[in-house]
Amino acid sequence: MELRVTGGARGLSGTIRVPGDKSITHRALLFGAMADGTTRLSGPMRAGVIEAMENCLGALGVEIEGAQESETLIHGIRWQTPDRILDCRSSAATMRLLMGALAGSQVRATLAGSARLTARPMARVADPLRRMGAQISALNGHDRPPLSIVGSRLRGIDYRVPVPSAQVKAAILAAGLHADGRTIVHEPAATRDHTERLLCELGVSLTSANGTLSMEPMSSPLPPFELGIPGDLSAAALPLAAAVLIPGSELTIRGVGLNPTRTGLLEVLGEMGAQIEIARTAAVEIEPSGDLTARYSDLQGITIQGGRVVSMIDEFPILAVIATQAHGETRVLDAGELRLKESDRLSSMTLELRKMGARIEEHASGVTIEGPTPLTGAHVSSRGDHRVAMALAMAGALASGETILSGAEVIQESFPGFATMLRSIGVQLQ
Repeated sequence: MELRVTGGARGLSGTIRVPGDKSITHRALLFGAMADGTTRLSGPMRAGVIEAMENCLGALGVEIEGAQESETLIHGIRWQTPDRILDCRSSAATMRLLMGALAGSQVRATLAGSARLTARPMARVADPLRRMGAQISALNGHDRPPLSIVGSRLRGIDYRVPVPSAQVKAAILAAGLHADGRTIVHEPAATRDHTERLLCELGVSLTSANGTLSMEPMSSPLPPFELGIPGDLSAAALPLAAAVLIPGSELTIRGVGLNPTRTGLLEVLGEMGAQIEIARTAAVEIEPSGDLTARYSDLQGITIQGGRVVSMIDEFPILAVIATQAHGETRVLDAGELRLKESDRLSSMTLELRKMGARIEEHASGVTIEGPTPLTGAHVSSRGDHRVAMALAMAGALASGETILSGAEVIQESFPGFATMLRSIGVQLQ
């Protein structure tokens, strides 16, 4: 599928909403399925990666229904051994979280997925789970999917995560819920804490201090719950970038998640000189949220490294586009993990933005981008990566001439209404 974007956009405006947070929706579905009773989610993401989790849970016997477009009901039940392979499609979150939950269950299942997912590292999850007593075997060897899991009795673990990963942490905690003894996880850098927030709300004894999580097991199933899910900040980053980069623009995005472990891009944009107002919601919720208003701004290049990279790991593709319009040099360091996403995002953004005239150099674990550089419409590829696709579409709105994006169908994986949103704020595309 091709998406054609007419460049030279000016004066974007409007008040919009973005899909519910992907990470929170994944975790809420999983823990709702593990709960004893009916869980109600308001504002969940509805997209391909979420369908993958829902379909896998359905194969385990969990009934999930969309009572309304903006609501999902999860009828938790004791899981049953599925009669088919669990297809995680392209969703690493689905596979990794299910690995943890299945490890201590009473069922056996096989997890598989797309070719790209098969190439992504699963040993980082399988290793600590095996130390807990999990029976996990890789049918293709080297801990690459398909993965066969036989539910087993687990024991708590004291584990130091070698590479910062919220998904690895979530998998270990999901396994530890009904393990024998305490589960302790040490993080080398802070990662998104959606799992901890939700488990604490559900009555799990879990503490966090100085990068160490300590959780006591549950003696009974999780209780059902109700959860309002805020807008996905990674999705909001796209129209935010458009407003900051396109002259005469002002956009407001309502109800966006503002979890402090996820706001790295907002902090970086502030340091670059972006005019972004944050109006936080007064109500006390499990996850903080608020409204964001962004205006056209004159940006300066900066260096981004260390923990800051972790807090905005999903926003790198759109940051690369932003950096092409900032004055001076923008450097991204310590970002080697980006090579293990839906595509090698360091390489993908370097190759595709160069087609549009960007001055970008790729390094082993980052990039250097010189700006500001006028972009020119070109024929670019999503490289099978939804975030790369959306970032390139935004680059097309900035560029002169027409940009043709091939492989645009992957956008459905996380933002089905993306094209409609762009049109609503004034971007011309077909």
